[in-house]
Amino acid sequence: MPAYMISYDLRKVRNYEGLVKALRNMKCISPLKSVWLGTLKGPAEEIRTILLREMDGDDGVLVVELKPGSDWAIKRVNENGAAWLQQNVAP
Repeated sequence: MPAYMISYDLRKVRNYEGLVKALRNMKCISPLKSVWLGTLKGPAEEIRTILLREMDGDDGVLVVELKPGSDWAIKRVNENGAAWLQQNVAP
């Protein structure tokens, strides 16, 4: 399955519970507060549609497919995030 990075901006209400639950149910991990990584059945538009069900109309979401060999660098992310990137994106 493809690797994806998901980031969001919950604007007014900021109710994270449903969104975080959906991401955890998809077996995603969170290396930073509003960033999640996961190997998911795409396409990105479908993932976005699923997540929008847990968000308000003024919230923003970004879903980006990460390809093996993509360039990346990290600082102060949890160790799960570093290991996930090494396993799923490194050449």
